[in-house]
Amino acid sequence: MRSFLAARASRLLDLLHSVRWLGPLVLRLVFGYFWLETGIAKVHNLDGFTQRFVGWGIPFPEFSAALSAWTELLGGLLILLGLFTRLVCIPMIINMIVAVTLVVSSNLMGLDDYVEADEVVYSLIFFWLLIAGPGKASLDTLLARWLGIRAAA
Repeated sequence: MRSFLAARASRLLDLLHSVRWLGPLVLRLVFGYFWLETGIAKVHNLDGFTQRFVGWGIPFPEFSAALSAWTELLGGLLILLGLFTRLVCIPMIINMIVAVTLVVSSNLMGLDDYVEADEVVYSLIFFWLLIAGPGKASLDTLLARWLGIRAAA
């Protein structure tokens, strides 16, 4: 019985290993689409988004709101495509740091609140993409192969 379970577990692990490219792809597609969609909504309603920045007391609200909205739109598109993924995660993380620091933190009372804040979770996903990269099924990987650069699997 033990060898039967070990054989089944080994087959399952082999199967999961063979489709390990699927995890980063699905994450990138869903997460990138989320940011693309929110960025489009903010760009299309830039006046309203700017007024939120005014209410939050963010300096240079017109510039800051436009920068944030376009960062989300273009960042989401590039993450979705898996193009310049690591590079684009840097401004996305900065966007989340600004959101946490200037907007969200006033409502957070302790560590539990920070851990449960969406912006912190988003920052961690961006950090993971920055470190791990977009995965095999990405334009970054195709571009690296075309340029003869060894890309991480």
